[in-house]
Amino acid sequence: MKKKKDNKKIFPSSKKIGPRNWGTEELLVHIPKVLTLKKITIKKGKKGGLQYHRKKNECGYIIKGKMLLRYDNGQKNLKKKLLKAGNTFHFPPGLVHQEEAITNCTIIEASTPHFNDRVRVEKLYGILDKSGLPTTFKKDIKFK
Repeated sequence: MKKKKDNKKIFPSSKKIGPRNWGTEELLVHIPKVLTLKKITIKKGKKGGLQYHRKKNECGYIIKGKMLLRYDNGQKNLKKKLLKAGNTFHFPPGLVHQEEAITNCTIIEASTPHFNDRVRVEKLYGILDKSGLPTTFKKDIKFK
């Protein structure tokens, strides 16, 4: 029946995304070839990888918590900014970034639907941490 299918488009079901050692990632909405909307939780004291995206363009809104954001100022120099509930951020393609939870954090993230787009760069900044998800190859990026 067409009505049920249309209701799924209007009211999509959320979906957990893979295991994450730093918290949870939940895909709330995926509009094919347009955008994704996610709910991300990061546990106090945990952080994601220092990374950039080749194609993915993402932004977010912090619903709850305090987070330390590390980002490259464009001169191979990491800067830090403390963000809290009510703050927003934008990571265009190529911007090196890392989120670290000072307290338990909840973030709503919107991005282009480029899946599997991640370049880890800890080594470039003299950081030895290799935990978390690895770099993906450009050919593995999926635009869904």
